[in-house]
Amino acid sequence: MSANSSTARTVLVTGADHRLGFAVAQRLIADGAIVIAHVLRKDRADEISEGLSAESRPNQVRMVHADFARLSEVDELGRTLTAQLPGLDALINTASIAPPQRRTYTEDGHELTFQTDYLAPQRLTMAMAPAVAAVGGRAVTVTSRLHIGGNIDYTDLDRNRGIYTPLAVYAQAKLALTMFCRSLAETGPAGLTSVSVAPADFEIDLPQLRSHRMAPLDAAASLLVALSVSATPVVNGGYYEGTELTEAAALVRNSRSRTRLAAWSNRLVPAA
Repeated sequence: MSANSSTARTVLVTGADHRLGFAVAQRLIADGAIVIAHVLRKDRADEISEGLSAESRPNQVRMVHADFARLSEVDELGRTLTAQLPGLDALINTASIAPPQRRTYTEDGHELTFQTDYLAPQRLTMAMAPAVAAVGGRAVTVTSRLHIGGNIDYTDLDRNRGIYTPLAVYAQAKLALTMFCRSLAETGPAGLTSVSVAPADFEIDLPQLRSHRMAPLDAAASLLVALSVSATPVVNGGYYEGTELTEAAALVRNSRSRTRLAAWSNRLVPAA
């Protein structure tokens, strides 16, 4: 799977202050794209800007910030970018966190992993979807193989009850995200292509599960960039493991479950 980017492309990359997002931004810069690099932590914006600007031409990189643990910041970023961008060639969602060892809630009242790894990217993607669709662009979202072991309890999505385990909340968030990507392909604005992808043969967000903690991410970054290019053949709504189109979890393929998740999630979106 390969494709060349055009200098005319504008791409928003979330999570550029994490290893994968930074590697994706670097690859896009090398390919000549204009990069909007989002960081989760505002205190790292200057550091990331400096690192990316060293490899870019003037005005090729723009830094933006939104803490995904604060949905008001996610909404504000979405409003700002949609007002400024009539079209967006691609949105590459890499922003994600590893689950904390203890049950943790955001100021919005949601379990931290569920908000950061699902609710926030879902909201930002929905906000940017019209701009992506306007130019026949793509939303490429990083998920995990672990979504297959996830479970959606619609009565307790924030895991207020029962035993808390980091792996379970992580798998639930990635399952919900993968379900959303499929729904976006089916119900999103015409012209938009949405795919989810587990880009590496190890869990990027969970280094404790692997011995190669600092494994290189060049191949994963190249894959995400290739998938974001409209010339690269993909199945809209597909779930990919590396370059291979793979069967996702049963709930991803269940339209009624996805509709129920969408209804729950969209109730949280503030009125325009």
